[in-house]
Amino acid sequence: MQTATESKQTLLLVDDEPVNLRVLKQILHQDYQLIFAKNGEEALRLAQIEKPSLILLDIMMPNMTGFEVCQTLKTMTETQSIPVIFVTALNDEHDEAAGFAAGGMDYIAKPISAAIVKARVKTHLSLVQADELKRTRLQVIQRLGRAAEYKDNETGTHVLRMSHYSRILALAYGLTESQADDLLHAAPMHDIGKIGIADSIMLKPGKLTDEEFEIMKTHPQIGAEIIGEVDSELLRLAKSVALTHHEKWNGTGYPHGLQGEQIPLEGRIVALADVFDALTSKRPYKEAWSVDKTMDYIQAQSGVHFDPVLVRLFAENLPKIIEIKEKWNDR
Repeated sequence: MQTATESKQTLLLVDDEPVNLRVLKQILHQDYQLIFAKNGEEALRLAQIEKPSLILLDIMMPNMTGFEVCQTLKTMTETQSIPVIFVTALNDEHDEAAGFAAGGMDYIAKPISAAIVKARVKTHLSLVQADELKRTRLQVIQRLGRAAEYKDNETGTHVLRMSHYSRILALAYGLTESQADDLLHAAPMHDIGKIGIADSIMLKPGKLTDEEFEIMKTHPQIGAEIIGEVDSELLRLAKSVALTHHEKWNGTGYPHGLQGEQIPLEGRIVALADVFDALTSKRPYKEAWSVDKTMDYIQAQSGVHFDPVLVRLFAENLPKIIEIKEKWNDR
């Protein structure tokens, strides 16, 4: 069981003047667990051992300046993600630029104000927590995507390829880098609903009966239910992909028979990326189609299965698609 002290976030305070460390201690000790260093070498050692949540770092120190300490922290895997706030009497623009170039996140000018110190520390720790939450959600999505692979004849490289195809299409359509990256990370969840389909159907070597196929068609809805109601944009996107990637442009898809732009863009993109990779990949029940044969099929399905605009963009970006295909082939 954690004690109150153990649950506090740890700050590393670095200054060669003991009086400055005492002032910072007085301001911060009630809210955080504090560790102290009086020079750069000691700061680097403690940062690697203790992994503090944030470092308050003086600049003007003997032997090793704060800039040099920060630069070194950013080169080491164990410490490169720890935010650094410089606490310094230096205050001209050149000094600030040097600090940011070294990897610092912020400046607090001496003589320090208790209110400013508390506010800056709280702000940067909140940003760290937000980043950690995003990383955790992404890891959950990736692992659930892997779970779906165990229920299918498809491979992990299929998921990699179709996710990157989706990113290429998203950028070509005009989405931002951030939006395209979100789709890259959400796309692996497209078949998460297959977890809820019986192995006798999922792993059947031959063609499914009509009754079995009707059961298979429930996996988008199951996927949406697995993800559930969420406030994360990334998970919301994953839910939409899971639910809509089998809808067709002409309204004959499933589960809801959506038509045209009623189908969310992410569902239209993943549908095309998924089919292209499925057709060009070898499976236990089929040989791989050539890229030319697959593109002939996709062009024929423009306005039927697929969004015509996306089909055109896919063809225009085919060299990038093939590069991804070769990079993560199944051999």
